[in-house]
Amino acid sequence: MQHTFVGLALVIFFFFPQFAYADITGQVINISDGDNLVVVIDKKWVRVRLAGIDAPEKNQPFGADAKQSLSDLCFWEQVTVTPKGKDQYGRMLAKVRCGDFDAGEEQVKRGLAWVYNRYVKDPSLNLLQEEAKVAKRGLWADPHARPPWKWREMWD
Repeated sequence: MQHTFVGLALVIFFFFPQFAYADITGQVINISDGDNLVVVIDKKWVRVRLAGIDAPEKNQPFGADAKQSLSDLCFWEQVTVTPKGKDQYGRMLAKVRCGDFDAGEEQVKRGLAWVYNRYVKDPSLNLLQEEAKVAKRGLWADPHARPPWKWREMWD
């Protein structure tokens, strides 16, 4: 009987990872750019990367705007973090709820982040991005806006 439970738990963890993580709360103490923040969770500093989006780099057009926007949404706020995994840098990938807003969705809606299609799991983000494009909000006002993954290629 115990082997059945362990086997079922492993199947759930590997095939349905969204059920392996529970929401956690913490306080945002640092915003490093438009898609990265530091959250204190259980007295530990946790680096969190917003899942499914990629905001402009600091030295890129709209980079400072994206950072300011995320700061306005989340800095020093009690937030709800829904972990989605870890990235190659050890940061927690997560959806972060700041008050009434999903921070990643709001960054895309404001035109201050791209949907990171390579990693996105939430198709609703593409609709928000299309709305921002049509309205020419944020970076979409620039006809030459370059996604961060292309921008990084220039500097690597």
